[in-house]
Amino acid sequence: MDLRQLFEGVAYHGDLPQGEVTLVTQDSRKVAPGAVFVCTKGRSFDGHAYAQKALDAGACCVVTERPMGFEREVQVENGRKAYALLCQNFFGRPAERLHLVAVTGTNGKTTVTTLIKQILEQVGCKVGLIGTIHTEIDTMEVPAKFTTPEAWDLAALMARMEKAGCSYVVMEASSQALDQLRLWGLHFDVGIFTNLTQDHLDYHGTFENYFTAKKSLFAQVKTMVVNLDDPYGKRLIKETCTENVITFSSNDDEADYTARNIELSASGVRFEMVGTGFIQRVKFPMPGDYSVHNALAAAAGVIALGVDPHTAAKALTSTRGVRGRCEVLYHGEFTILCDFAHTGDAIEKVLSGLAPFAKGRLIALFGCAGERDAKKRPLMGEAVVKYADFAILTSDNPRKENPYDIIGDVEPILKASGKPYLVEVERRTALQKALMMLRAGDVLVLCGKGHEDYQAIDGVTIYLDEHRIVREWLQMKHLV
Repeated sequence: MDLRQLFEGVAYHGDLPQGEVTLVTQDSRKVAPGAVFVCTKGRSFDGHAYAQKALDAGACCVVTERPMGFEREVQVENGRKAYALLCQNFFGRPAERLHLVAVTGTNGKTTVTTLIKQILEQVGCKVGLIGTIHTEIDTMEVPAKFTTPEAWDLAALMARMEKAGCSYVVMEASSQALDQLRLWGLHFDVGIFTNLTQDHLDYHGTFENYFTAKKSLFAQVKTMVVNLDDPYGKRLIKETCTENVITFSSNDDEADYTARNIELSASGVRFEMVGTGFIQRVKFPMPGDYSVHNALAAAAGVIALGVDPHTAAKALTSTRGVRGRCEVLYHGEFTILCDFAHTGDAIEKVLSGLAPFAKGRLIALFGCAGERDAKKRPLMGEAVVKYADFAILTSDNPRKENPYDIIGDVEPILKASGKPYLVEVERRTALQKALMMLRAGDVLVLCGKGHEDYQAIDGVTIYLDEHRIVREWLQMKHLV
């Protein structure tokens, strides 16, 4: 691609050198002859310090935010914004020919995006999915490094999705990605807000910064779909200028779409989805009252895309659920569920939704991530003792933090509660102990790993698939 074609629509100062572009990157280690190196700033680095290195490696141009005095240099106001636009240009602006849907919020993003893809597929659409578990290009799965990819990877994926015949792309929009402007320049047909609770304060510093990052998405959205039961959803509506707003709720009649006659069980939920001029009975295969919100968000999202309301609501009954999201691994004499819950709010939502249906004990196995927001660890412990009859405290992804120190931040809460618990730092052993203690009527909830099949310990990634461990134990017990 010619440099002038690459910079089409991108505001810059200086004279563009002549040349063909082979790559656009903000990582100087990837620079090769023909690359355009964009100097972006992070919290602990400044790409401008590597501009000369990029030129020495053969970069045909460096993009800076201030004059550096290089011969092959152009200046832009914001490097991250320019990088996002240049990446889209390099791949032919595929986003302009796709219908884009973004889902943001603390909890529910993976579930809602997956449900939207499943519903759209039921009405005959080819859909790309970008999210935490993996990326899906129609029916092909691609591993995911980040919940929301960097701008270059995102543009490349969209180009592949367009080539595969996809007309829709549904993606999770993380707060970090929004703060880092990875989605800059994209225009979304629909943006969905699920909820907001404490998370990622190790990155954002304050809850207000966290909310601001989430809110920024909706400046790029044509129609916003908002959870009216979340106070930050109401605030979002007040503080954004989007004219087209669709709301959903499980208890507020002011919402555009509500759930009525909700029936909860350990294996799923039933409810009536009600909107202006229609009502549709839904049988949804994911338990917990928060699953009602996720189902409503997905249905409202596809309705905003033009799908008939009855068709959207009916499709919820035919969805397959989501791996690692309140996933029922076994339901018989006792019940075993797996969920990605790794915040206090997420654990509370899962356990509070299941507690009424545990005929025996509600057992929660959980751990807290290392090198992440330590303030949420006590909140996770408090949520567990509030609802669980028995707690098993173990490790999640300790990374390079001492796992015993992490456990030490939570165990005092379990001890003070007076409820029975055990501590087992090795997660596989903890899970095996949990399985061996199951009795008739018990409900065991495995919190934190969800879809993940690994643990990150002291700089090493080890294989750990709780789905497989449970399946093999059930087979040994002749239960499957």
